[in-house]
Amino acid sequence: MRIRDLREDSDISQQKIADMLHIRQTTYSNYETGQRQIPIDALIKLAQFYKTSVDYLLELTDDPRPYPRSKRRR
Repeated sequence: MRIRDLREDSDISQQKIADMLHIRQTTYSNYETGQRQIPIDALIKLAQFYKTSVDYLLELTDDPRPYPRSKRRR
């Protein structure tokens, strides 16, 4: 997955990302190695943190640009 490359390119430790996601470092490591699926809420947080799209993190696109945010109606 791209999350490892993004993290390493940003010189951030697994522990720091795990702390941001409120999980253990070993759990995050399992996300990077594909041993565990990343929950949707964590994917969204990672996409926002790295300023990219969930599709990019999941390797569904090679375009790292985030999608425009929609305006919700209330």
